[in-house]
Amino acid sequence: MAQLVYLLCSIMSFICAYLLGKAYWKSRTRLLFYSSWCFVGIAINNILLSVDFNLGPNYDLSFYRAIASFTAVTILLYGLIWDMV
Repeated sequence: MAQLVYLLCSIMSFICAYLLGKAYWKSRTRLLFYSSWCFVGIAINNILLSVDFNLGPNYDLSFYRAIASFTAVTILLYGLIWDMV
């Protein structure tokens, strides 16, 4: 059941990324661009989490999930700081 929830979360994150990207192409607001890429990273994290549950205890994808999460948050943080300037 947890795999299904994380898979649905990743689908919703991709949908949010698509909608934010679509809004970016219309308005050219930089924060929308960085937010869309952040949601792509969150979706990748959720996909890796779903795969991690399916593989079992012998495989550990926590390092890759941490990289995906860190990259997503770093992109958004960079966008927030750069947009303030």
